[in-house]
Amino acid sequence: MKWSKLFLLAGLILFLISGQTWAQKSVLTVTETNSQLAFPVVDAGKATSIYIDGKDADVVAIAAEAFKGDINLLTGLSPEVLKNSSSLSTYPIIIGTLGQSAYIDQLVKAGKINESVLRGKWETFCISVIENPVKGVKRALVIAGSDRRGTAFGVFELSRRFGVSPLCWWADVKPARKKNLYLQAGQSLVQSPSVKYRGIFINDEDWGIQPWAAKMMDADVKDIGPKTYTKIFELLLRLKANYIWPGMHPSTKAFYHYANNPVMADKYAIVLGSSHCEPMLRNNVFEWAENFEQEYGKKPGEWRYDLNKNEIEKYWTDRVVQAKNYESVYTVGMRGIHDGSMPGPKDKNEKVKLLGEVIADQRTILSKNITQPISSIPQIFCPYKEVLSLYQAGLKLPDDVTIVWADDNHGYIRQLSDPEEQKRPGGSGVYYHISYWGAPQDYLWLSSISPSLISYELTKAYQYKANRLWVINVGDIKPAEMETQFAMDLAWDIDQWKPEKAWQYAESWAAETFGTEFAKPIANIKAVYYRLGHEAKPEHMGSVNFTSEQAEERLAAYAKIYAEASALNDKIPARLKDAYFELILYPVQGAMLMNQKILYAQKSLALAINGDQAALDYAQKAKAAFEEIQLITKKYNQEIAGGKWNGMMSWKPRDLAVFKMPKVAESVAPVGTTKATVETENKTIIRASQYLEKSAPKGLTLQSIKGLGIGGDGISCYPFTFKPVADNALQNAAYAVYQVDFKATGQHLVTVKCLPTQGVNEDVKVRYAISINDDKPQVVNLSPASENNIWKQNVLQGYATGLTRHEITKTGKSTVKIYLLDPGLVINQLEIK
Repeated sequence: MKWSKLFLLAGLILFLISGQTWAQKSVLTVTETNSQLAFPVVDAGKATSIYIDGKDADVVAIAAEAFKGDINLLTGLSPEVLKNSSSLSTYPIIIGTLGQSAYIDQLVKAGKINESVLRGKWETFCISVIENPVKGVKRALVIAGSDRRGTAFGVFELSRRFGVSPLCWWADVKPARKKNLYLQAGQSLVQSPSVKYRGIFINDEDWGIQPWAAKMMDADVKDIGPKTYTKIFELLLRLKANYIWPGMHPSTKAFYHYANNPVMADKYAIVLGSSHCEPMLRNNVFEWAENFEQEYGKKPGEWRYDLNKNEIEKYWTDRVVQAKNYESVYTVGMRGIHDGSMPGPKDKNEKVKLLGEVIADQRTILSKNITQPISSIPQIFCPYKEVLSLYQAGLKLPDDVTIVWADDNHGYIRQLSDPEEQKRPGGSGVYYHISYWGAPQDYLWLSSISPSLISYELTKAYQYKANRLWVINVGDIKPAEMETQFAMDLAWDIDQWKPEKAWQYAESWAAETFGTEFAKPIANIKAVYYRLGHEAKPEHMGSVNFTSEQAEERLAAYAKIYAEASALNDKIPARLKDAYFELILYPVQGAMLMNQKILYAQKSLALAINGDQAALDYAQKAKAAFEEIQLITKKYNQEIAGGKWNGMMSWKPRDLAVFKMPKVAESVAPVGTTKATVETENKTIIRASQYLEKSAPKGLTLQSIKGLGIGGDGISCYPFTFKPVADNALQNAAYAVYQVDFKATGQHLVTVKCLPTQGVNEDVKVRYAISINDDKPQVVNLSPASENNIWKQNVLQGYATGLTRHEITKTGKSTVKIYLLDPGLVINQLEIK
């Protein structure tokens, strides 16, 4: 019979096999029921064997063994992994890489795999059920990759579809047992990533992953070493991620200090990088400031390129020689030894000139030691903090270097490529925080940045061509597992979780992690958790002021979701109890207790001034919350998963004041003292998504986005790349109209609360215009001039504020019209008084 190939418009493959066309509308589906078209992974107490080519990449064998373990987790049976077997079973699982696996190449030659979907592609995989692939084989399950990571990603994608969470080890998510396991034949599944390099930065590890690794994983070196990194690398593969900035704080020795670290990274096919302040894969905190004498037999000179160029060049060259056989992305440029500005001339222009010299010399080092054109050696430049001002001052960056734009450390991207920068062959990427140590306040304890915000900012970046590299600062990995998984899912498929859909991720993730029965309740809990965290992260409660009414709402909302989470815990299967505590219960309870500690303490002091005996009750409640935080953290470390995470969780990173017991009332003022009065404000609050009508010019969409910003939603304009509207051309702007009932004439103040985003590049602001009853529109720019005090307050409270005054000449119903003038503007609330 003549074999032929059919193609779907979507790019998925259909095979013409044994006279039948596999044209099912669905892709491959997992089932526990056998059928005529099913492939038996586990059937009647027997697991199907796995076949790989021993000459394929190490990561293929690693993925195959992990897949074997996953099948065992699911069914209790372990398939055999066979290398270079000359004969195949009747129903084999074949795993391999195009051009590196004889099995895959044979299938391509026979026309059973469409070579064009893989050849020359980056990290692409194809999963197919093929009928009669070779003589003596009835049906094969084939996972083929375009390259070594593509193959591994295909394996772990199938594991995930079978029911094994990427967090199976890192959050103790144990899958439900299945007696049988089949894959129903359908269209081949073909996937490739949206972002080329996608990964994480392990950072600020002093209170979590480093002490845990030293105690529980790499006890021989008492540090984050190869055993820990092996687990991290597997997690990355399961998340379809490929890139890492290793831990680099003073608590941690350099990644290259342990010889097996880069060896294991290569086996797992993980691309090595280094942070914005670690040029050329060097960890200066350890390797220059501490270990230089051990490595070179002398103390280092000054960390100044203008004064100590030769020594610094040798230091960089030695690492390139050591790393050249490993897949790496080199950070170019220079900052201080740690997270500080580059030492050198005081004059900014001279500093720009010196930085340009640094980058030119670094590229010479790369050219001399790596046998490929400099333009094909992956390099990044990260204009983080003060480096952005040097770049803006005229630094000439080689076009093939990837610019990795940074957020403001609080989830709002500072700048993206303008039209000219978007033409650069090096492209651009993003360095984004979901954990942070620094001004105006850290957030190292709990993870509370929502998928909606992550998607909004990273999708915006993607539309501005930041698709070359995404690195997410995840702190200690735990307890940011869900948010990390979301960021990597988005990096893999940018269209799957667009900002307007991102609020649905929690339900999808919960269904995958805990089962469909628990998905909606968990999603509802997470929605409130993220909303409250946006309005003040648990770590920021000491820096954000709330009215008594707002405080009561927060306390009630937290109590409600904790009660729901606690009730749900009683129903969670025993196999998932540990996972539920780690992923849901601890963050919800911890955030609630932090709010109770601080808000009850404040209430106790206020009541004490008024001579109210209830002050002492609230003081006791605050103290109880403080004690309870320590108890649940002890449980996390010593009881959960049999003590597996001992040392991972700290309830007081850096021992900041916000984690301490605040002042409470110890006594009540005598009756008859002057009582404090609380002034109430009469104001109308309108959620921006509750507009009376909206309008947008052709090509624009005014979109409501759930889960984004204070109040739980906001409105914004798509696409992110629209041209800003001039102040005097409001007829070209999208707008929303609201109805307000004014009780009095005269001047009224309108406060517009917006997401504290920044202009997408130097030429763009963050503006809206507002008009009441068609009075002259007033234009307001919310973008702070720099990271000043306004910016500090904005990121802590979760919104930027615009204020306008309007003369109202009649009582009754009035119309408020707000125009959205710049891309990246999100309006959350209007407050009118």
